[in-house]
Amino acid sequence: MKYAPNLGSKSFPIRKIWIGWVLVRAAFLVAGCGAGITQNTPPPVQPPPAAGVTVSVNPATANIRAGDSYTFKATVSGTANSTVTWSVNGTSGGSSAIGTIDANGKYTAPAGLPNPNTASVKATSAADTTASGTSSVTLLNPTPAITGINPAAVNTGNFTVVVTGTKFVAGAQVLLNGGALATVVNSSTQATATGTVSSAGTYTISVQNPDPGSSTSSNSNFTVNGATQTASCSGMSSGQGASLNGFRPFPDDNLWNKDISASPVDANSNVIINFIGTGVGVHADFGAGQYQGSTMGIPYTVVNAQQAMTPIDYQAYGDESDPGPMPIALNAPIEGYPNPGTGDRHVLVLDNANCFLYELFSSYPQSAAWNADSGAVWDLSADEQRPWGWTSADAAGLPIFPGLVRYDEVAAGQIRHAIRFTVSKSKAAMTPPASHFAGNSTDPNAPPMGMRLRLKASFNVSGFSAANQVILTAMKKYGLILADNGSSMYISGAPDDRWDNNDLHNLGNLKASDFEVVQIAPLYTSANEPTGSLPQISNLNVSATNITAGTSVTISWQTTGASYVILSPEIGALRGTSAVVKPSTTTTYTVYATNAFGQAKSSITITVH
Repeated sequence: MKYAPNLGSKSFPIRKIWIGWVLVRAAFLVAGCGAGITQNTPPPVQPPPAAGVTVSVNPATANIRAGDSYTFKATVSGTANSTVTWSVNGTSGGSSAIGTIDANGKYTAPAGLPNPNTASVKATSAADTTASGTSSVTLLNPTPAITGINPAAVNTGNFTVVVTGTKFVAGAQVLLNGGALATVVNSSTQATATGTVSSAGTYTISVQNPDPGSSTSSNSNFTVNGATQTASCSGMSSGQGASLNGFRPFPDDNLWNKDISASPVDANSNVIINFIGTGVGVHADFGAGQYQGSTMGIPYTVVNAQQAMTPIDYQAYGDESDPGPMPIALNAPIEGYPNPGTGDRHVLVLDNANCFLYELFSSYPQSAAWNADSGAVWDLSADEQRPWGWTSADAAGLPIFPGLVRYDEVAAGQIRHAIRFTVSKSKAAMTPPASHFAGNSTDPNAPPMGMRLRLKASFNVSGFSAANQVILTAMKKYGLILADNGSSMYISGAPDDRWDNNDLHNLGNLKASDFEVVQIAPLYTSANEPTGSLPQISNLNVSATNITAGTSVTISWQTTGASYVILSPEIGALRGTSAVVKPSTTTTYTVYATNAFGQAKSSITITVH
């Protein structure tokens, strides 16, 4: 018979065996021995975090202008490890939209302001990534800077200036003596402004960027001259090819009259001269008598107050032309007369009573009017400019007459203006005083309209005649202005039977290589052509709207921002804000106001019974 062990008995051998077996089994369990037995190992003990690590960023707040940089400082306490990582708005290193920051804490603000115009610069401890400090940044518009003003001087009255510089932003204003002008921001480097000034003197031009952080550039001087030329217009003699008796078209500050003898040479002068052709000789495109039945040169006529007004009908470029009437007789000489053919057929007329210049291109007289492809009116007493992108009677949008070599001034011993010239190829670009281009070359080295050449100061003129030395001296002091496509290095002048053609032919000894290109700045293409506000016409009224034929009626108006005004029909170009008309039939009169950005017009009808 078998008996179960009696654990409660005092039989020590059996009890010890039982207890030993239990202890062995427990040991196996602890050691993880045996099939299906697992072990739960406790995780390794981590060292405690650094106690009390803190990070602060200095400064705690900052105002930074767009595009500027600022270096922040991080102070780390509670650890010997002072290394931090930098972020902007939670982005490591930042981004171009909110600003970037390098490992040294140098923050560079974005070029343009984000919305909102704030950012958070953070420094995070490398010893404890839960410890960080921040700085709150407010981003402001940049401070603008001016590098140039064109023109640098104007006459009293309405004016337009193009200001070049850096860091112009939308909403910036050009200031004249601290007062805001009507401004169009063309780009971050260019703004165009229009205004009116009544007194001559030295003014300041500056540019002010708007809030946030409105700031103003330093001042640049701006000269306003009085219209000193007006009085001497009446000194011009009347007639075809008449002497101007010392009168010089446009004010002294006009680019046609600018002394460029000390102006810098353009960086691309050599390549442009090479493009024209270094060996191309100068040719005087004017002289005495006729060549193949046509007079040589571009003729002009000076008229007085008795000259009747003639309507102008435009055939090609009427939308870029000034409406008539103009004081141009139907028998006025046409370029190339008496056989003008199908060439440019320019007609130039100066009015010594009102001091206006009238120019037509491709001109054909009719029974009671002129047909012309284009035409322009020029105020000889002011720094007028054609609207940007408009032609004139010349391809460059320039007046022709001021660039002609005339016998009366050569005989007087001095030419006081630049000389018009042509090249065979030009690019689709312009520089003031040009306002238009007629590019016929895609070569980047082709010259732009308005480009100025200067005869090198080192060129020895002593071997030329006294008359030619007058021309060559003007080439050194005032230079040549590119005005049209034509034969290369042809200079323009007025015909006169007193010219010595053989002597003028000696100018051909000058080559293009004897010239240098004056610095071209600014340069405009269709991509960056200046834009701005059109003139405004207001309060157009008549003293009577229903009249009998021949009754005098006063038309009045007000303009803002206009360079010149034309009342058509019957009156033409004028100064002032009113005119008297005598319509014989029911007539609609239109006031045209023009500035550098275009033309505005407003009409009113007078009914004749």
